[in-house]
Amino acid sequence: MKKPIVTLLLGAAVLTACGTAGPSAPAGDSAKPTATSAGTSTGTGTVAWGACTDLVGPDGKPATPAAGVECGKLPVPLDYAKPDGDKIDLALIRIKATGERAGSLVFNFGGPGGSGVDTLAMAATAFASLGKSYDLVSFDPRGVDRSSGVTCGDEIEELLTADLDADQDALAKEYADACAKDSGKVLPHVGTVNAAKDLDVLRAALGDEQLNYFGLSYGTHLGAVYATHFPKNVGRFVLDGAFDPTVTFEERAVIQATGFDQAFAAFAKDCVAKGCDLGADPAAVEKTIEDFVDGLKTKPIKVGDRELTYGLGQLAVITPLYAQQTWPMLEQATAAAIKGNGTILLALADAYTGRRADGTYSTMMTSLTAINCADNTERPTAAHTARVNEKVKKIFPILSFDGATGTCAHWPVPGDDAAKRIDATGSAPIVVIGGKGDPATPYQWAGKLINQLKTGVLVTYEGEGHGAYLTGNGCVMKTVDAYLVEGKVPANGTTCAA
Repeated sequence: MKKPIVTLLLGAAVLTACGTAGPSAPAGDSAKPTATSAGTSTGTGTVAWGACTDLVGPDGKPATPAAGVECGKLPVPLDYAKPDGDKIDLALIRIKATGERAGSLVFNFGGPGGSGVDTLAMAATAFASLGKSYDLVSFDPRGVDRSSGVTCGDEIEELLTADLDADQDALAKEYADACAKDSGKVLPHVGTVNAAKDLDVLRAALGDEQLNYFGLSYGTHLGAVYATHFPKNVGRFVLDGAFDPTVTFEERAVIQATGFDQAFAAFAKDCVAKGCDLGADPAAVEKTIEDFVDGLKTKPIKVGDRELTYGLGQLAVITPLYAQQTWPMLEQATAAAIKGNGTILLALADAYTGRRADGTYSTMMTSLTAINCADNTERPTAAHTARVNEKVKKIFPILSFDGATGTCAHWPVPGDDAAKRIDATGSAPIVVIGGKGDPATPYQWAGKLINQLKTGVLVTYEGEGHGAYLTGNGCVMKTVDAYLVEGKVPANGTTCAA
């Protein structure tokens, strides 16, 4: 799941995948591989599996696990430079293979900052064909939710609901200071390189000689970094919704704005073709929604004891654009909000930000910031951010972030460009999927990631949406399943029509 840049939470970029909609992340250049990144894991441990007791459903309420679902914890070094020092526990989930077991298949569904534990529990049926041969496994990466998740006091609510005329630079600093106060111990040790090292500890703990992996959105970045540091440990790898970790803050902002603008236009055209309440032609549909969101600047909509503000309205509109299946929800929710009922739009914004039914938040957005800032040495100033915003507004005004200062400018921990270096020379073939209509990880990034990996095989999906496998496209699913289950590597350049 990589998310787009909106408001003060633009420490880097935005992505996300797996049905939940939201933004995604950046990456970095690299230090030379260390001993632990050359194929030998540090801090191997064992997993204590048991009942899942704290799963959260898509409505933000506690969820009951399905039969056969187990949860566990795996200790890993807080600091890989001190493998015998403090440990943190990675939260894991496993759904045992329903047929003849071939090993484990580990998922990262994106973010960065998304809970793999909750997402796999919700999305397991989408991967049922793979679950016949594999134990399906996922985890909350370090700094996320149950795995020493980054918390920042109550500042996330204040950021999301701040007035447009608020001193956003001051709010960003308060937010960063609160993160340092609450999570100062873990902040220096989050990031994609350390998460990749955790993956290798997990591989060993699962008893697999090689890691079989399915990464979506930001998960493609994590997988690419793992393959760079542990090429000989790469088993069957699928990277769906590919991210190019070498892009700059400005490049990400512009290309994601372009991607979402194209998705917005496709939505409007589809809406009119099916009979749309928002306008008689695509241009009218787009203008209706843009005018509605802009109007929230001065007239937020009351929803119970809350308000649908401009910032939340932006997120609410972006969220359904991640998947074609949710386009009808954007029409219905906006039509209702124009009549004064902002309930559905506010729920969409809450899904994006990880707000639970009880008013608390997951660490989705705080972990996103922490990982983005850790993975990147860029620290955009207010002036730089303003220049980028002017470009974004000309492309897709709904993504405007007027007055914002990137949180990374105030981040208490320096960034590192190590995760920008990708080179999986020596690994097994890695299947990389790019979608022609992907708004969050544009198609061109797949080709760029292929070139960096050196061992990548490109599969093109010609349809809409962020991430191809979860669209249910028969060609994509057949191609991926044949590779993961039977080891049939697709021909480079394989194309699947929508």
